[in-house]
Amino acid sequence: MMIMTLCLVIIVALVFEYINGFHDSANAIATVVSTKVLTPRTAIIYGAIFNFIGAFSGTHVAKTIGAGIIDATGITQTVILCALMGAIVWNLVTWYYGLPSSSSHALIGGLLGASASYSGIGHINGSGVFHKVIIPMLVSPVLGVFVGFFVMLVLLKLFFRAHPDKSNRYFRKLQLLSAGLMAFSHGSNDAQKTMGIITLALVSHQFIDNFEVPFWVIFVCALTMGLGTMAGGWRIIHTMGTKVVKLRPIHGFAVEITASFIILIASFFGIPISTTHIKTTAVMGVGATIRLSALKWSLIGSIIWAWVLTIPICAALAALFYYIQSLF
Repeated sequence: MMIMTLCLVIIVALVFEYINGFHDSANAIATVVSTKVLTPRTAIIYGAIFNFIGAFSGTHVAKTIGAGIIDATGITQTVILCALMGAIVWNLVTWYYGLPSSSSHALIGGLLGASASYSGIGHINGSGVFHKVIIPMLVSPVLGVFVGFFVMLVLLKLFFRAHPDKSNRYFRKLQLLSAGLMAFSHGSNDAQKTMGIITLALVSHQFIDNFEVPFWVIFVCALTMGLGTMAGGWRIIHTMGTKVVKLRPIHGFAVEITASFIILIASFFGIPISTTHIKTTAVMGVGATIRLSALKWSLIGSIIWAWVLTIPICAALAALFYYIQSLF
């Protein structure tokens, strides 16, 4: 029975990873599509390849998710399953409405809600949540705005004499590199979250003795995210690429370089940062150099509300799933 539950957890975790791929694929490819550097189909394949490669860049984030937020020895497979279910429901709801919410925070919220329902807050690592989740959640969007704004100002300063058509051709080529780097950074952070969950399940089941992510877990998660990215995510791509602000290749390059730089630093330090937060706020920062009125503030308000509500809603959903299963 325990083996069957473990297998179910792994399957549901991979479903989450697949949804994460098409839900967050906009992070990697929305700007390169909106600037018409690549066709949607080509961009999706391009993004999927680099997402896959990025997933092999380390396991620091996986260890934070699996061992830095809750105590693996104090939870059950059912807790992990309920956490995943809460995150999946929220991801599907926000995907349906085209809101680029955070899959990372959805998963973390699910873990907190399910764990608290099972054993109270005693097995929650308050320090880990504060330093690796709350502080980055508050600081990273601010960094996205200001770094994006600064990078764009530097590019405008360097190329202000260039003819628009010439600079567009130049940055269309550069955007191929920046979009690949963006997809790589996305894989380096987001793919690891499911690796952490599966490894957490293996430790909880005592299938492995310590928290070291097995190679097969890395490979399967990387492959699943890549396949999910290839499935698209057109609602969120449309929101990120065209609704927030109209971008040209130079703007797309600035957004992708900004987001990639912040995400890769976070991955190096094992911080499960929201790639959605970073990419969206980078778009806002870059767009502000055009003019503040160019930003769609009503849409931005809706996106911010989705960010604020993600952790508490997913915690509540996971707790609800745990309560429902306890009735049977």
